[in-house]
Amino acid sequence: MADSEMNESPQLARRGSPRAVDCRLSTVDSLPFTPDSLPAAADVLLRGGVVILPTETVYGVACHPDFPAALERIRAMKRREAAKPFQLLAADAEAVWADGALRTPAAERLAAHWPGPLTAILPRAAGPAEGYRVPDCPLLRELLRRCGGRLRCTSVNLSGEPPARDAQEAAAALGAAVDLLLDGGAARLGVSSTVAQLLPDGALRILRQGSLLLAARA
Repeated sequence: MADSEMNESPQLARRGSPRAVDCRLSTVDSLPFTPDSLPAAADVLLRGGVVILPTETVYGVACHPDFPAALERIRAMKRREAAKPFQLLAADAEAVWADGALRTPAAERLAAHWPGPLTAILPRAAGPAEGYRVPDCPLLRELLRRCGGRLRCTSVNLSGEPPARDAQEAAAALGAAVDLLLDGGAARLGVSSTVAQLLPDGALRILRQGSLLLAARA
């Protein structure tokens, strides 16, 4: 489906997908995050839609990296500055290396914390560095595999506000603007990931301390 078609119809029609549930999220097209909901969620993402999904840290809003119009939808709904990048959620470390991240010994030491609450900003063979995270959620990693191994993702919140830690907070923040919300209950950790940047010289810079404690390394 072309990006222009996606813009005309933000709420995607999903024939044959599981019936959306109402419960406490009556104004949001939502599904419980179970194996049965993976085909519908993958279908939305692979057609250029935007999905709210649970991780072990906080709730994220995601799109497929091949759809720049979907990424701009997320940027607009969050009121996020154009210069601020979005991380890539990856199914596993191999998906990170396949994306062009340099597989140095220092990068592999960071990758040893995956799956887990670490966003590692890694130099790439070509182009700018990217922030990658492999979530500690088997169901989410399976969704990532169904979508080609990687999704663009950022926390569910208006820029500058606290991130959503459960489906109700996520629905209140951005639910009306997305195509699907996956309800996985409360995030297990409820704290954003640690963000660490690996510099070209091998030094490690901590940009945000989250639920994983890391020390900077010169």
